[in-house]
Amino acid sequence: MHHFFAVLSRMKNINRWGLMRNTREENLCEHSFETAVIAHALAVLRNKRFGGHADEQRAALLALFHDATEIITGDMPTPVKYYSSEIRSAYNGVEKVAREKLLSLLPEDLRPTYRPLLGEPLESDKELMPLVKAADKISAIIKCVEEKRMGNNEFVTAEASLRKTVQGMHLPEADYFMEEFLPSYSLTLDEQE
Repeated sequence: MHHFFAVLSRMKNINRWGLMRNTREENLCEHSFETAVIAHALAVLRNKRFGGHADEQRAALLALFHDATEIITGDMPTPVKYYSSEIRSAYNGVEKVAREKLLSLLPEDLRPTYRPLLGEPLESDKELMPLVKAADKISAIIKCVEEKRMGNNEFVTAEASLRKTVQGMHLPEADYFMEEFLPSYSLTLDEQE
């Protein structure tokens, strides 16, 4: 008996933004889905608007699994994770142990398929990883926008920092998404028609 998929299904039990007061909790499963949708969109934009040749489906798949190790580690708040190089290095070690634990829950012949999805990308995936990282940050910005819409100013500073991070990535597809699609997240359903 192998437990990998049953353990993955527990992503819905891992809440994000643990140090922040939330008007609505966001779990890891929701975040991973949204990140996958956005990574796919960024790859499509790269291909359709910026002359790229990104594998759109692979970008979505990498994003879907990008935080899977948090099933074991939990969601480490960004201020803690990046507090110092020593903490970041230690957390990288914890992520590696978590990845190996998850892989051990699969039959041996399936592990090579899932290893790149759990944080050891193939060489061919490396051009997609900036899109996944940008999608991850954009998903976090969306959370901040939604919280602010509900009157929660707890997320104002996080949003500003995340926006600066995405701008600093210098990805035209991410900039395009931020300009053309992100403003809609501030609107009501009736305003989105």
